[in-house]
Amino acid sequence: MAPNVGPDGKVVPSVKILGVRVNMVQITGVIDLMEHWIQSRDRCHIIALGGMHGVMESRRDLTFRTILNTADILAPDGFSLLWLARRRGFKLARRVSGTDLMSAFFRTAESNGYKMFFYGDTDHTLELLQNNLLENYPALKIAGAYSPPFRPLTEAEKVADIRMINESGADVLWVGLGSPKQERWMHENQDDLEVPVMSGVGAAFKFLSGQVRRAPPWLGNNGFEWLWRFAREPRRVWRRVVIDGPHFLFCVAFEKLDSRNRGKTK
Repeated sequence: MAPNVGPDGKVVPSVKILGVRVNMVQITGVIDLMEHWIQSRDRCHIIALGGMHGVMESRRDLTFRTILNTADILAPDGFSLLWLARRRGFKLARRVSGTDLMSAFFRTAESNGYKMFFYGDTDHTLELLQNNLLENYPALKIAGAYSPPFRPLTEAEKVADIRMINESGADVLWVGLGSPKQERWMHENQDDLEVPVMSGVGAAFKFLSGQVRRAPPWLGNNGFEWLWRFAREPRRVWRRVVIDGPHFLFCVAFEKLDSRNRGKTK
């Protein structure tokens, strides 16, 4: 895929981490792109938020790697990617989490009248989410929300969901299906969707609905949100902590060593 160009005409910088292209952007840069795409409305653009878990999933599944690499933006959501970016000379202050991106964009959406659609999670979560958002962002326009069945959709259901989203007139589609399911869904339906921007945001619906408490900012910003989640949801995240984390560090170290050896043989 050709390098993405921002609203200022400059190419959005990126680095390859274990074969995955990660864009060196922060939340303000992502929001600038979102507004640019909303105004141009040339096609549906995908924003993926990648962390160590997504990179390791892409090593097990090359199709998923292609999905990540063809997203319009893959922003670094995870301290491990942030740390690697800094070591490669990019002064990124914070990771781009789904919760933080949504919260920041809602303020922009209020001022400019952008309409939101929420796709994923449960009906109960979506109800709490909308109530909380309208309390905190009273001018926010919500075009719709839908919780799809927790099973493979029939072709008729897929068509109906796309039609519902398109007819809502939404400017941004937030997809909370969890990774890698949400990235696969966005990639599969990109060409049929008329919404100019969609972003996979993982568990952000749960956080913004008030159902799940986030790690304190000082903990998350210093790379220890995994410890917070592991203490609260050990059965859900144990693989990331026990297997994927050490494996990721080994692969990064081996990739660096391999690149040095290849450089010596030239």
